[in-house]
Amino acid sequence: MISEKWMKIANNDLSDVYLLYGTEAYFIEETLKRLKRQLNEQGEVEIITFDMEEKSVDEVMYEADTIPFFSDKKLVIAKNAFFLKATEKGKEKVLHDTVSLEKWLQSPSPTAIVVFIAPYEKLDERKKITKAMKQTANIIEATSLQAHDLKSWVLHELKAHGKTMSEETMERFIEFGGTDLVHLQTELAKIATFVGEAQEIDTETVKKLLVRTLEQDVFTLGNAYLAGNKSEAIAIYHDLLKQKEDPLKLNALIATQVRLMVQVGHLKKKGYHAQQIAGQLKVHPYRVKLLYDNPILYNEAKLLQTLNDLATVDLQLKTLNINRNRILELFLMK
Repeated sequence: MISEKWMKIANNDLSDVYLLYGTEAYFIEETLKRLKRQLNEQGEVEIITFDMEEKSVDEVMYEADTIPFFSDKKLVIAKNAFFLKATEKGKEKVLHDTVSLEKWLQSPSPTAIVVFIAPYEKLDERKKITKAMKQTANIIEATSLQAHDLKSWVLHELKAHGKTMSEETMERFIEFGGTDLVHLQTELAKIATFVGEAQEIDTETVKKLLVRTLEQDVFTLGNAYLAGNKSEAIAIYHDLLKQKEDPLKLNALIATQVRLMVQVGHLKKKGYHAQQIAGQLKVHPYRVKLLYDNPILYNEAKLLQTLNDLATVDLQLKTLNINRNRILELFLMK
């Protein structure tokens, strides 16, 4: 669906108002980049950006209705449109006149393209402004890719760089690089530049150059610990300490991973497949895919005991007046 929307932008089939919502920053940034590129082809374009947590929506409408000086159309970007999601009353920094916005959406400015960005997992469908936006704006969902689509995306990026990867190397690239498309795109460009004229990117190059995310390091650490590979778990832990990571934060991330394993194992026993589990738990499909066939899922007693032990470590980290780095290390050595 998003590729069809991008194709329309490339063909200069532009809408007056766009709503980009979801947590996948890559799709938001890529859509903005394509809009800017298309408008720039028609001449110099004015780009005005507002933060809806700091500025009122009245300013956005006023700017959109002001005729541009240097081009036929200007691009007005309204970031952090929090008025489209559920918010606690009295907590808003800025009060927005959404009634006026609803009316404006019925007849938006013909001399501006206005992009509302809501980088949130969900919008409040009960709000009138949300309903009005969905009825009038061109909606682009910035949601995480499914496991298969993630591989297709990597293949597309590789083709753009004139490179190839084996299936095994791609698995390793995604496993170590995580699922943040902006991060993966940056790392892929760096690796492609490094290999130069060579067409294929091999596993060793990925291992050597790929900057691993904290979440992936913790994932590998947790898997090593649960598999009984203490030396690998402690080696990763020491590397993370060198990167100034806090043991309390690491302990919480490991606990989150183990808790996810318990949930995946429970739903798998009930007959759910990986994609259903990802939807049920609202986590990235690739995270579930990496866990789905792990034998440790069948040892629920060990996972629950590990969770209990991690809770004890959490208490010790918060209360004991000793070397905090050592507390989590002792747990990993058990």
